[in-house]
Amino acid sequence: MGNAGTGERARRAGRSVYTASQRAGRASAAAAGKAGRLVHRVTGASGAGRTGFSTLLELTAASGFGDAFVAVALAGSLFFSTSVAEARGRAAFALLITIAPYAILAPLIGPLLDRVKQGNKFILMGTLLARGLLCWGMSGAVQYNDAVTLLPAAFGVLVLQKAYVVTRAAVTPRLLPPQITLVTANSRSNLAALIATSTGAALALGIDKIMGGDGHGAAWVLRVGTVIYLAATALGLRLPDRVDPASQRAAAEPATGGFAAATTRYDPADSATGHGPSGSPGASRNGAAPGGASTATGGHRRPGQGPVAQTLPLRRVFAVPKISPAVGEAMRANASIRVFYGFMIFFLAFILRSEHFGHTPDTIKLGGLAVAIAAGGMLGTVIGSALHSRAPTLMMFTVLGVATVISIACAVLFGLWSILVVALAAAISQTLVKVGLDSVLQREISEETRSSTFAFSETVHQLSLVAGGLIGLLLSLTGSGFAGLTVAAAGLALALCWLLITRRRRILRARPAAVSSAR
Repeated sequence: MGNAGTGERARRAGRSVYTASQRAGRASAAAAGKAGRLVHRVTGASGAGRTGFSTLLELTAASGFGDAFVAVALAGSLFFSTSVAEARGRAAFALLITIAPYAILAPLIGPLLDRVKQGNKFILMGTLLARGLLCWGMSGAVQYNDAVTLLPAAFGVLVLQKAYVVTRAAVTPRLLPPQITLVTANSRSNLAALIATSTGAALALGIDKIMGGDGHGAAWVLRVGTVIYLAATALGLRLPDRVDPASQRAAAEPATGGFAAATTRYDPADSATGHGPSGSPGASRNGAAPGGASTATGGHRRPGQGPVAQTLPLRRVFAVPKISPAVGEAMRANASIRVFYGFMIFFLAFILRSEHFGHTPDTIKLGGLAVAIAAGGMLGTVIGSALHSRAPTLMMFTVLGVATVISIACAVLFGLWSILVVALAAAISQTLVKVGLDSVLQREISEETRSSTFAFSETVHQLSLVAGGLIGLLLSLTGSGFAGLTVAAAGLALALCWLLITRRRRILRARPAAVSSAR
C-alpha cells in the first residue's frame, strides 16, 4: 500500500510538472508571437511592409543578434587582462586584427558583388548560413582551446559580417518606400542592429554565466549563436525579388510587357539628369551605358537580348572605385569623425584607469563610459531616423561643427562628467555622420559599382577608427586627460576647416563650367 501511494503521488507530481510545462510553453509561444507581431508592425511602418524593407530590417536585426553571441564568446575567451600595460598592448593588437578582413573586402569581395545582377537574396542568406556553420566549428575550438581552428573561423565570420553589411547597403534603395528617406532608412537599420546586438549580448552573457564561463560557457554561447544564424537564414526567404536590379529582373522575364519590362526603358533625357536606366541616381556619372551594362568592362548587348555574362579582369577586381567629388567629401567627413570616435574610446578608457576622480572605483567609471557610448549610439540612430533629412551632406557638416564645440568645452572643463559628455557626443556624431555617408553613397553611386564603393567606404571607415584608436593609446601614456582632449578638439577643428575650404573651392570651380554649359 505504501509503495502504491508513493507511486500515485509520483505520477500526480509528474502530471503536474507536465501540465505546468505545457502552460509555460504555450505562454512563451504566445509571448513570442505577440513580440514578433509587434516587431513586424514597427518595422513595417511608413510603407516598409509593402516594399519588403521591413523584412530587410528584421534580417539585419537577426544578423546583429547572432553577431553579439560571437562577440561575447570571443571576448570572454581571448581578450581579458588585468594590468593597464597588458590591457593597452592587447587593445592595440585587437585594433590591428580588425583591419584583416578589409584586406579582401575592398579589393575582392566588393567588385565581385558588383557583378551579381540576380540572387542578392541568396547572398544575404548565404552569409548568415556560412556564419552559422563557422560558429558551430568555433564552439568546439573554444571548448578544447584549438587556436588553429578558432582564428581562421573567427576571421571568416568577420569577413562574412562585412559582406552582409555591403550587400544590405547596396540593396536598400531598391526596397525603399516613397515615404522614407535614405537617412531615415539607414538610421532604422542601425537602430534595429543596435537593439538586437545589445539584447543578444545580454543574453549571451547570461548563458555564459549559467554554463560556468571560460571555454565551456563560450562554447554554449556559440552553439546558441549557430541556431540564431540558421533561423535568420530561413527568415531571408521572405525577401522580395526587388532586392535585384529592375533591369535584370526584366531581362529574366518573357518580352511580353508588364511592369518589370516597362521599368527598363531607356529615356535619353536620363543622361542629362544623372539617372541611369535602373532609376538610380548617378548611373550615367559612373560609366554605365544605357541598359545597365558597363562600358568599362566590355559588356555587349544584342537587339532583343538581355545583358550577357561579362568577364571580370583581375585589374578591375583590385582597382579603387572612381568616386565623385561629393562622395569623396562625404568620405573625408566620415573619416574625420571616425578618427575622433576611435581616439575617444581608447584614450578615455585608459585615462579613466589612470586618473583618480575622487574615490570613484574603476568599474563605475568604465561602466559610465560604456553606458555613454551605448546611449550615444542609440540616440544617434533615433535622431537620424527622426530627422527625415534630404540633405545628408549639410547634416554631416553640422554634426562635425557641434562635435568640435563640445570637445573644446569638455577640454576646458575637464573632469569625470566632461569625459562622459564628450564620449556621448562622439558616439552620437559618428552614428549620424555614418548614416549621412551611406545615404550619399546610395544616392550618388550607380548600381553597377555600388557594392565595391561601399566596400571601399567600409575599409576607410575601419582604418580611420584604428588610426584614431592607436593615437588615443599613445596619448594615454601621458596620463593627462586635458592634453588628450585638447589634441582631439584641435584635430577635429582643423579637419572641419579643411573640409569647408575644399568644399568652397570645389563649388567655385564648378560655377564657370556651369555657366559655359548653359550658354
